[in-house]
Amino acid sequence: LLCHALQFSFKSIAYYIRRATLVNLTGLAGSSNITGDDQKKLDVISNDLFIEAMRSSGRCALLVSEEEEEIIFFKDATGARYAVACDPIDGSSNLDAGVSVGTIFGIHKLPEGSTGTKEDILKPGSELLAAGFTMYGASTQLVLTMKGGTVNGFTLDNGVGEFILTHPDMRLPQSRAIYSVNEGNSLYWEDSTNNYFNSLKTPQENGKPYSARYIGSMVADAYRTLLYGGVFAYPADKKSPKGKLRILYECAPMALVFENAGGQAVDSQMRRMLDVVPEGIHDRAGIFMGSFDEVEKVKKFHQ
Repeated sequence: LLCHALQFSFKSIAYYIRRATLVNLTGLAGSSNITGDDQKKLDVISNDLFIEAMRSSGRCALLVSEEEEEIIFFKDATGARYAVACDPIDGSSNLDAGVSVGTIFGIHKLPEGSTGTKEDILKPGSELLAAGFTMYGASTQLVLTMKGGTVNGFTLDNGVGEFILTHPDMRLPQSRAIYSVNEGNSLYWEDSTNNYFNSLKTPQENGKPYSARYIGSMVADAYRTLLYGGVFAYPADKKSPKGKLRILYECAPMALVFENAGGQAVDSQMRRMLDVVPEGIHDRAGIFMGSFDEVEKVKKFHQ
């Protein structure tokens, strides 16, 4: 039932995004969320959709959303066994330009006897039961993984309204000479981070430098990296010493996907991303994730 509720959310958000320009859903809603981002109209709609879908499933005891300051507890859901964290629309600043955006989610199972507390969600990513993301672009792609399982990709068939398995057992290439990062922040990077990215711009063993690919929407950049290999980074810097991306509903779910696909994910202190324990529901971290060998190179420059 929880999976059905999640799918309903993804399908509904995909529908509204396709119609956003036609029915005046683009632009700002005139408010900002707890993390300081200006809210788009679709942020608000998608957040409301997610809340109601989780509530109606009867299986979700609590929900953490990027758009909500506090945890939402579903007290009526007696017997609910799961805690969900989500970013309803990641990359929403790109919406008006028609750039791909997405939803990121992570699911924890409640301990025996718990009815849902803050401690049930403030856990490291290594304890996630399931995680994934949905990308709303030329097609709607759902990427899903379970703890210790494989990574599977599904494509929404609008004709029948169902997600069809199109990318079974997704595996990251061991290495690939592609990097994805916002170099506009390089002025604020630590020396080790600058040295790493500068090294990619010099000729490698094959005589060519790395290629740069950056969309500016984490889900879109992550999906491309998952398919083609390389490294995606949003490092902590002097402007954002803790990092910019949120651990619970951005970094940890993505880290589980990438590790289960044969890659790696670390924070800016080179700790395994799945071992990082958030202290608050909106805690942030820097992140480097991608092909196994590419993240190994990142570690060498940050030792």
